[in-house]
Amino acid sequence: MTSSNTRGHLGTTAMWTQVQHLSLIMAHLILTATLSPQLPRVLISGVCAAGSFILVAFSQSVGTSLCGVVLASISSGLGEITFLSLTSFYPRAVISWWSSGTGGAGLLGALSYLGLTQAGLSPQHTLLSMLGIPALLLASYFLLLTSPAAQDPGGEEEAETAAQQPLMSNEPPESKADSSSGLSLQERWTVFKSLLPHIIPLVLVYFAEYFINQGLFELLFFRNTSLTHAEQYRWYQMLYQAGVFASRSSLRCYRIRYTWALALLQCLNLGFLMAAVWFNFLPSIYLVFLITLYEGLLGGAAYVNTFHNIALETSDKHREFAMTAACISDTLGISLSGAVALPLHDFLCRL
Repeated sequence: MTSSNTRGHLGTTAMWTQVQHLSLIMAHLILTATLSPQLPRVLISGVCAAGSFILVAFSQSVGTSLCGVVLASISSGLGEITFLSLTSFYPRAVISWWSSGTGGAGLLGALSYLGLTQAGLSPQHTLLSMLGIPALLLASYFLLLTSPAAQDPGGEEEAETAAQQPLMSNEPPESKADSSSGLSLQERWTVFKSLLPHIIPLVLVYFAEYFINQGLFELLFFRNTSLTHAEQYRWYQMLYQAGVFASRSSLRCYRIRYTWALALLQCLNLGFLMAAVWFNFLPSIYLVFLITLYEGLLGGAAYVNTFHNIALETSDKHREFAMTAACISDTLGISLSGAVALPLHDFLCRL
C-alpha cells in the first residue's frame, strides 16, 4: 500500500486526475439537460469524439488536454441521451442490448489502451488509432439502424420480422410510441417524480463507484508487485469495466427490481476501500482486483436494471421523456462524487 511519502508524491497526479474528471462531468451535466433533434446530436457526438482523440493526442498543455476531455464528455453525454431516448421507439428488449453494448465499449476501450500501451505503443499513437471509432458510430446510425417506423415498442416478435427501412427516410415515422415533445410541464414533473425511486439508487451507486475510481484507485498502490503505479491503475480500470460489461449483459438471466440493495452494497464497497486506504490493511493487490471486479458488477447491474424497470413501468407516451430524464442519475452521481472526492483525495495525499 502507499506510504505517506508515496501519497505526497502522487498528490500532483491525483489532483490532475480529479480536475480532468470534474471538467468531464460538468460538461456531461450541461449537455444532458439540453434537448435537440436527434440528427444534429449524433453528428455532434461523432465530431466531438474524434476531436477529443486528436486534442489529447497532440496536447502540449493542461488546458488543451482539458478541452479534449470536455469534448469527450460532450460526445458521451449527447450519445447517451440520444440513444436512450431512441429506445422508447423500439421493443423494450433493446435496453438490454444497449446496456450490454455500453458495457462492452468500456471494456474494449480499457483493454485496447492497456494492451496497446503494454505492447510498447505510445499513448499518442494509441489515441490516434481510435479515430475509426467515431466513423463507425456515424456509419452505424445512418446505415445499420432500422427506422422506428418498422418497430413495435411493445414486443419482440414483431420486431424480428419487421422490414428494415432506411433511418433517414423522407417520410416521418409512425411509431406507436408517442413523442414526449407534446408533454406539458405538469406531465413532465409528474413523470419525473415517479422516477425518483429509480433515480436515487442509481445516483448513490454512481456516487460510490466513481468516488472509488477517481478518488481511491490512485492511492491503492502496492509495492510488492511487478506492476508500476500506472499499470496498477490501468488494471483497476480494466477489471472494473469487465465487471460492468458482465452485469450489463445479464438482464436476460435475471432482473433486479429493488435497486436500493445495489446502492447499499456499493456504498459498503466505498466504505471498505476508504478504510483500506486510511489504515493500509490490505496485504495484496489481488484482493483489490476482486473488489474492483465486484464494484463493476454492482454498477452495471444497477444501470441496466434501472432503465429496464423504467421501460416496463412507464407508458408509451411518457417513455421517451422518462428515459431521457433518468440520464440525470449517473451524471448527478458522478458530479457529486467528483466534488467530494477532489478535496478528500487532496487531504489523503497530504497525510
